[in-house]
Formats: sequence, C-alpha cells, structure tokens
Amino acid sequence: MSAILEIQHVSKFFGGLAANSDVSFDVQLGSIMGLIGPNGAGKTTLFNCITGYYPPSKGEVRFKGVVMNGLQPNQVCRLGMARTWQKVRPLAKMTVVDNVMVGALCRTNSLQVAREIAHEQLKVVRLDHKAGFLAGGLPIGERKKLEVARVLATKPELLLLDEVMGGLNQAESEEIILLILELKKLGLTQVVIEHDMKAIMRLSDRIVVLNSGEKLDM
Repeated sequence: MSAILEIQHVSKFFGGLAANSDVSFDVQLGSIMGLIGPNGAGKTTLFNCITGYYPPSKGEVRFKGVVMNGLQPNQVCRLGMARTWQKVRPLAKMTVVDNVMVGALCRTNSLQVAREIAHEQLKVVRLDHKAGFLAGGLPIGERKKLEVARVLATKPELLLLDEVMGGLNQAESEEIILLILELKKLGLTQVVIEHDMKAIMRLSDRIVVLNSGEKLDM
C-alpha cells in the first residue's frame, strides 16, 4: 500500500506553547488509523493543521503527494480530505437533507445533483427516513450520523473523524463502529480520534499515540 497522507515533523506553537511537537507518521491508502491520547494531547490541533484550519508552525502535511501547507479548508476539501468535529452543530432550522446538500455543493453547482448526493449519503448512514425532519430536532446519535453524512457528501478520499462516538450510548456507538467499518469496505481511508479503547482497537489497522503534543514511539 502507498501513503495517502504524510505528516512530516509537524509542530504547532501558540505563543510559547507547543500544541504539537515534531509529529511524523503516514496513513496508508484504504486503512483506518487510530489517533489516541489524553485530553490536551494535541489530537484535534493536529487535525486542524492537516485540514487547513491552522497552518503548521513547522513541518509539512502532504496529501496524495501534494503539500497542503498554506491551503484553506475549502481547498483541502476539494482535493478530497474532509473532517468531522467533536461538537456537532447542524443547521438546526434546515432539514436533514438540506444539511447534507451543503456538503454536496462542494462538488456540484446543481441543486438537483446535490440533493441526489445527499439522499445517497443519508442511506449510507441509515438516516434517509429522517430526510425531511428539521436537523435541530435530532437526538445526539442521529446528529453524529448527520455530521458524517454531510462530510461524505463532499466525496472525500480521506475522512478524519474527531470523537464521532463522544456522548453516545453503547448501542449508538456500535452503529458508528459498523458504519466506519462499512466505509472502509467501500475504500475510504480514515483517521479516527477516539477515547474508547475497545472501539479503537476494534477499528484500527494502526494506532498513533500523542501525549503533550508529541508522538510516542510504540
């Protein structure tokens, strides 16, 4: 397998604080990589550096061999990399399908095509029966699925999931685990931040550990 994502000596400083320090690893095409570590370890900061929300202070992020440094999040998304967020914030007064269409409009200017893409992705996450519901009325488990569907609608080749099981009960978490494994079968490469060690061990082909912003050797 070849690497779809290469993190090369990435550091991120906020004033004198090193949120990430000299982090390097590769993510292989078609794999699931788990990213773990305690709260404050720098996991989400690293996701932000990878996806263009923060510029790395040092080092390089390469996606499909292209240096991502300096690109904006919308540019990164169009190149085929997308992420979810710890705190899901759907467009509450819009319907579920319209929320997913927002992601699809990254790929098309046609509302009809965007709606078709949205319905496809709602079927993938098993939320198509809620397409016409207002997003603000969904329970947390379905909001998490909606977040994944909206990101999938951008047609990513690499998906970064930031605590997508956070706040869910065991049954809801199991649904997300099965969804992640299903997406892998469809060929989607994924990097998963998660605190549930049973889940991360079950999902991951490889695990990277961060602590105090540094990668731990295993």
